[in-house]
Amino acid sequence: MKSTSLRTPVLCLSLLALAACGKKDQAPPQAPPPEVGVIKAQTQSTPLTEELVGRLSPYRSADVRARVPGVLLKRTYTEGANVKEGQVMFQIDPAPLKAVLANAQGNLAQQVATYTNNKIAAQRARELAPKGYISKSDLDNAEAAERNAAAAVQAARANVESAKINLGFTSVTAPISGRSNQQQVTEGALVGQSDTTLLTTVDQIDKLYVNFTMSVADLDRLRGAASKGDVTLAGQDKTTVQVTLPDGSRYQPDALLDFSSTTVNPTTGAVNLRAVVQNPDQRLLPGQYVTLTANLGEQHNVFLIPQQGILRDVSGAYALIVGADGKVVRKGVTANNMSNGNWIVTGGLTAGDQVIVSGVQAVQPGAPAKASPWQPGQNAGPPNAAQGGKPAAGKQ
Repeated sequence: MKSTSLRTPVLCLSLLALAACGKKDQAPPQAPPPEVGVIKAQTQSTPLTEELVGRLSPYRSADVRARVPGVLLKRTYTEGANVKEGQVMFQIDPAPLKAVLANAQGNLAQQVATYTNNKIAAQRARELAPKGYISKSDLDNAEAAERNAAAAVQAARANVESAKINLGFTSVTAPISGRSNQQQVTEGALVGQSDTTLLTTVDQIDKLYVNFTMSVADLDRLRGAASKGDVTLAGQDKTTVQVTLPDGSRYQPDALLDFSSTTVNPTTGAVNLRAVVQNPDQRLLPGQYVTLTANLGEQHNVFLIPQQGILRDVSGAYALIVGADGKVVRKGVTANNMSNGNWIVTGGLTAGDQVIVSGVQAVQPGAPAKASPWQPGQNAGPPNAAQGGKPAAGKQ
């Protein structure tokens, strides 16, 4: 009886030990693959843009100069105000030129009188010569004097006209309509002595030029892409330039390209380009630097991938793809520019690739992932150091 009672606890302990060993031999349950949001890569066309920096300059700029010598009496415009073409801006002392005009008018009267006398004498000689009262030589002399007197009258009239023009120059007027600048010479100064003295300038700024450059390498690349059919370049009269102000806002309306140089600047290796932007409220000012987005045409067969779907590391840009076997694959891509928050991928992807847009932090290449369609605005998870941030101004 004692032997049976002892075997029963020992048997129980053995069964418990065997049950514990059985639990150790079982593998722990595997975690399900992380769920990620993906978009299916599809080729499409998008505007071909180029991020550049430009500088504004006046549409027209004219010097206001003293064209006759004299003492500057006064300034008749408000510095910095708009002026109209023909508006008087400065007054030069007219007294000396009035005297010149009076002298020229007196000389003209004298020459007219001389011509009248010589004309009468020549007419008399022409009447007397056929009758033999004067010689042929006297007739020739009388007619020569008449012609000389007529020429002197013509020269005297020209001197009078010149004196009137110079007198008119004492009222210095605006050559164009526009915004006036500071005066360069103060009242009382002697101007126009040896050269035309600069008094001020007037700039037309109701529209402005936007001056910028593009490297020859970029132009060759665009032309090469156009020859392959990857790019359709816009004509000069259809190329628009979007102006971004220093505060980041977009200026309206867009500028229109109106000039492209046919030569390369040997110093910079770039081609000069110019666009015209309307500036009716004169918000833009000459000399101002602005950021430009030049719309050069249309780019074909590219992929638009949301910003968070393109990652970067020391090797360059890449995307994570959910393959047909459900595992994550890394693909290096070419993505140098953005459009409306999407990276423009020009190489590295294949149509139909499932690009991971959300949940990229939870997966690794070679690991499984569960793909579901991504919707705009869907949480993409916290940013990491490898994810692409703001695009650098680059080329497309």
